[in-house]
Amino acid sequence: MSPGILLITIIVYFSLLYIISYITGKGADTQTFFTAKKQSSWILVAIGMIGASLSGVTFISIPGVVGAGGANQAFAYMQMVFGYLLGYLVIALVLMPIYYKYRLTTIYGYLRNRFGFVSYKMGAFYFIISRVIGASFRLYLVAIVLHPFVLAPFGISFEFTVLITLILIWVYTFKGGIKTIVWTDTIQTITMLAAVGLTIYTIASALDLSVFNLGQRIKQEGLGRLFFFENGWEDPNNFFKQFLSGALIAIVMTGLDQDMMQKNLTCRNLRDAQKNIYLFSIVLVFANVLFLSLGAILYIFAWTEGIEIPAKTDQLFPLIALNHLSPTIGIVFVVGLIAAAYSSADSALTSLTTSFCIDFLGFEEKPMSESSKKSVKLKVHIGFTVLLFMVIIIFNILNNDAVINGLFKAAGYTYGPLLGLFGFGI
Repeated sequence: MSPGILLITIIVYFSLLYIISYITGKGADTQTFFTAKKQSSWILVAIGMIGASLSGVTFISIPGVVGAGGANQAFAYMQMVFGYLLGYLVIALVLMPIYYKYRLTTIYGYLRNRFGFVSYKMGAFYFIISRVIGASFRLYLVAIVLHPFVLAPFGISFEFTVLITLILIWVYTFKGGIKTIVWTDTIQTITMLAAVGLTIYTIASALDLSVFNLGQRIKQEGLGRLFFFENGWEDPNNFFKQFLSGALIAIVMTGLDQDMMQKNLTCRNLRDAQKNIYLFSIVLVFANVLFLSLGAILYIFAWTEGIEIPAKTDQLFPLIALNHLSPTIGIVFVVGLIAAAYSSADSALTSLTTSFCIDFLGFEEKPMSESSKKSVKLKVHIGFTVLLFMVIIIFNILNNDAVINGLFKAAGYTYGPLLGLFGFGI
């Protein structure tokens, strides 16, 4: 795969994002950045939500677990996805009415109305800590996959690769904010799913399989099992454990997360926001089936061609796409990975800026001119870009999976207090 052709493809891809950014950023003010003036199409929001929820880590990790034989083996992950549906129903019917009733810009404003100043600030603080670590972790994992293939051949260091990545995100989000992201994430979601679909089609053709007999081959190879009811609660694949976990994960990591909710709060009204959640839930099921089908066919291809399965199974998709398929699929993989990574990272950066400006700088309470707000918002946006860069570089310096995973896990604990606060308030 030619690094030059790959680089040109990426430049063309980002040019499209910047054209969208230019169009959506015309006449943008701070309300455009934070709420898109509540004029977003619920269909676009729903499609863009797919990309935000399926990060670059999902893009390379979920296919790898299908044939690994442990947690989430075969199609067991779908049990958790079915749990998501229950969680999204709670979001649509319980949380969304609350957020729209109070006309919130950030969801943590509910805590101020319900409990007062301290709970409000703590909720927003927990979000910022978890999102800085989480977004940095996901971008770091994607950067260590992309760097060797895209910029390393040109002699560009890992640090500069990360810097370029964040600058690219900053440039197309700093003006239009969430209004731009609603559109760019829609494009990136479609790109990501198209990349997965094209890869499945290419491998199926190489194995002389049609779309119609692919499912039968997956079952024959023992990779098609969906439900796991035996072995009790100790089994990581137990249906009830996975289903309940999925429901709680959806409520906490989507419904109580400003990053995931900010797009939803840009819909014209509560009814549109609820329709968006329902459509998003349906599409997410099919998207996960697509990723798991990709994982199954990757394992079948590897076994058929005698390709050794890597010890870290999240390397299986990159290994096959970049070394055992056509250069075209290699390019498709990289562009799909970029789309998956950026669709979650851009919304994270925008939501961090929004939360800090609204929840800590008091943009909605203090008498500030629009020009002053724009100036401060720009500085905050730059500040969080620099902070994400520093955290990613620290991860790279540590270069210790146990420590990095521990930090990521610790950040996840911040959702516990949020669940308690919102649950008690409701």
